[in-house]
Amino acid sequence: MYENDPLWKLRHALIGLGLALLLSVLTAALLGRVIGDAWGGDYGNRVTVYGLLLLYVVVGAVVLFVKVARHETRPVSAGRVLVWFLSLWLWPALLLAGRKAPTSGN
Repeated sequence: MYENDPLWKLRHALIGLGLALLLSVLTAALLGRVIGDAWGGDYGNRVTVYGLLLLYVVVGAVVLFVKVARHETRPVSAGRVLVWFLSLWLWPALLLAGRKAPTSGN
């Protein structure tokens, strides 16, 4: 019954990415407060930094889900959530590392 359901096949990636995204939202809030306070300390600075960090993490979640979710088959564990969490914050580096060098025509 579940073998034909595409969401069932992606369940490990969805759960892992969802938990990592939840942790990233909390981390972005903390970083928004710290960085915003360092840049002037008013509410507007904190909200701006938090919003930009949140946008960065959400874009990272979409990119990671599109790029690697279909390959995720291992069960969800604390270690896997940590990998997803770190990947959410380092997603540009993962994209750059995943690019293949152009081959020469020789």
